[in-house]
Amino acid sequence: MQHVPPPLPPPARPPAQSRYAPQAGEQFRRIWRADEAAFRDHLLRLDPQSRHDRFGFGVSDDFIARYAERCFGMDDVIHGFFVDGVLRGAGELRGLGHGLPLAFGGAAEAAFSVEKDWRGRGIGTELMERIVRAARNRRAGELYMSCLPHNTPMQRIARKFAAVLQHDVDQVDAAFKPLAASPASVWQEMVEDSASFAIAMVDLQKRTWLKDKPAS
Repeated sequence: MQHVPPPLPPPARPPAQSRYAPQAGEQFRRIWRADEAAFRDHLLRLDPQSRHDRFGFGVSDDFIARYAERCFGMDDVIHGFFVDGVLRGAGELRGLGHGLPLAFGGAAEAAFSVEKDWRGRGIGTELMERIVRAARNRRAGELYMSCLPHNTPMQRIARKFAAVLQHDVDQVDAAFKPLAASPASVWQEMVEDSASFAIAMVDLQKRTWLKDKPAS
């Protein structure tokens, strides 16, 4: 079903005091191609209702595996929430696949998933802030997010960022207008991405070493 996007709001601004303070063993960072297995496994751990909320319909394990393979294109950005090295939440940004690329003012869409035991702690808000910033720094002209009508937590998070919500019978569409990129926002993302890429490479080397280690 085709949905008419809601009108764009004023530029999105993160809510005051929105930064989540990670506890021991917790970490937010960008997810790279080297983290594909962690991303896939996170989505596979979602319970049936959470899968339905994330994708808008019931999906199989094979669907999730194929989906994870396609999530690391040029206009794709994924930020994750890790607990003791295990991915427990993810925020995704991608171009809508038509019109202008993001760098030339194209539109983007956002999607989020947090495993059940880690909800209600502000993790979704932190992931949203990172995705809004990624859209801003890539000069996306518009940012959209869709969720099911009963998914009120995601709707509350969208409102924190001044989104305009349009309610339909089977879907709620949220529209954001990212702020213009600034040197500070670009620099902050660049520093965080460099650190997260290094961590992803170290994790990959550890997994490769453990996989190739002879059984004792």
